[in-house]
Amino acid sequence: MFVIATAGHVDHGKSTLVERLTGMWPDRLAEEQRRGLTIDLGFAWADIDGREIAFVDVPGHERFVGNMLAGVGPVPAIMFVVAATEGWMPQSDEHAAALRALGVQHLLVVISKADLADPTSAIDQVRQQLPAATIVLGTEIDSVRRELVTLTDRLPAPDIDADVRLWVDRSFTVRGAGTVVTGTLAAGAIRVGDDLVHNGRRVTVRGVQSLGRDRSEVAAVARVAVNLRGVDHHSVTRGDTLCTPDAWRDTREIDVALRAAGKLQQQLVLHIGSASMPVHVRPLGDHGARLRLPRPLPLRIGDIGLLRDPGEHRIAAGVEVLDVAPPALRRRGDARARGAELATGRVSPPVCARGNDLRAMGFEPEGERVGEWVVDGRWWADQREQLVTAVARWSATHDIAAGMPTEELRRDLELPAIELVTALAEGTGLAVADGRIRTPGAALPDRVEKAVCTLEDWLTAEPFRAPDADELAELRLGPKELAAAVRAGRLVKIADGVVLGPRAYQRAAEVLAGVPQPFTVADAKRALDTTRRVAVPLLEALDARGVTRRRPDGTRLLTR
Repeated sequence: MFVIATAGHVDHGKSTLVERLTGMWPDRLAEEQRRGLTIDLGFAWADIDGREIAFVDVPGHERFVGNMLAGVGPVPAIMFVVAATEGWMPQSDEHAAALRALGVQHLLVVISKADLADPTSAIDQVRQQLPAATIVLGTEIDSVRRELVTLTDRLPAPDIDADVRLWVDRSFTVRGAGTVVTGTLAAGAIRVGDDLVHNGRRVTVRGVQSLGRDRSEVAAVARVAVNLRGVDHHSVTRGDTLCTPDAWRDTREIDVALRAAGKLQQQLVLHIGSASMPVHVRPLGDHGARLRLPRPLPLRIGDIGLLRDPGEHRIAAGVEVLDVAPPALRRRGDARARGAELATGRVSPPVCARGNDLRAMGFEPEGERVGEWVVDGRWWADQREQLVTAVARWSATHDIAAGMPTEELRRDLELPAIELVTALAEGTGLAVADGRIRTPGAALPDRVEKAVCTLEDWLTAEPFRAPDADELAELRLGPKELAAAVRAGRLVKIADGVVLGPRAYQRAAEVLAGVPQPFTVADAKRALDTTRRVAVPLLEALDARGVTRRRPDGTRLLTR
């Protein structure tokens, strides 16, 4: 199927031409038929020389330019109508400016009412305004059909495997069926049973129609009516979208390249797809701008739209989306540098992002893979160097700490996820454990080293006589210093405030092997020449390691 939208000044005969081509009058509203004026979008279709062609007939009155742009936005080809009786008119001018801003390349101009006036002047005006357009007289309807066929033959093939984003142009209810929405499907395919997303909520495709017929599947490009389950038709409006789940990124701020730009005000109306909304415009140089949207839209790099000043009835600029997740402009010179980048017509992808997010933004996920993340290789290598430096700097001022907290390091490096810290640390010789990162086997500070050496001398003489709180205080070995010595493998923590030598468990088992089995805590205490403060947690630790087994009566057996 091929979809073609009309354009042109009010009362130049767009609807009449569509009827002559299809046999269907496109105006559907009673008010339109009463006034003989197209107000909203109309639809008709026909088979022309073996090609299914659907027409989106748009209003030509200046009051309904928003409706016109909603019909033209998602459509790849235009049939522009100029009446021989009036020639080029104000809305001809605004419609042509809109098509230039949207970058429409596939255009056929039909001179209507050529039987009522000499078309020569109108043809000359069209050639001046639209020099690349093919021109044909509407009185020669067979020629119009032939040129329409030629026009469709030039259209690029759609990507039917693409993610779906259907811009809604109508929403209504059908008795017995429920909510139905219509739109022009520009890419992808919609099937009965598909799950799609509307405003962050999943909805199910209950049925699909195209050109008045029920289908099990409709592929782009096509006019499509979708019967939805799970949504009320009042909650779906023109400018909404139905999208493939998890394939699009909603955004409220975009950076765009400008084309055919005139005077830009801070407040303009953005028209993109079938959506129309006021936006705040921040110019970035002469060829770019940042747009702040009042509500999120599922946009991608390369999307085309336009900015319009409805008060002055003029097209302010065409826009091409270059970034749907633009960086903050915090520092002096950021805006100028960003404007220079936008002027090139291309922006670089984020140096670190999830692969699915890159695809949803419109970037090809190219780079080094780190789990689900895609990173720029040079940035990743630089971050690894910064990680090593940051840990060394932190360790220099926290010489007895268990290591730098990984969350603190993540913030320092401005990494988006904590798992990237672990991935960055690979190959650096640093160890990540228990939410901290440190250098394995780091030497103890001199003041701690001396105290631990003294303690080691004590434990060599009396292996199970753990120093008490006063003795530890005298040596200036607090909880942090003791933890550092344990991490260094110099001591073993038996319980809070209770430390022994590194071979305490092995030596205790050797001593207990010479005690009659089973034995009590008191037996163990005497054999180990220690106190209950040490014996109880030491035996519990041996139980946990399977070296001893506690019996129901409280006695123990050595198991090995």
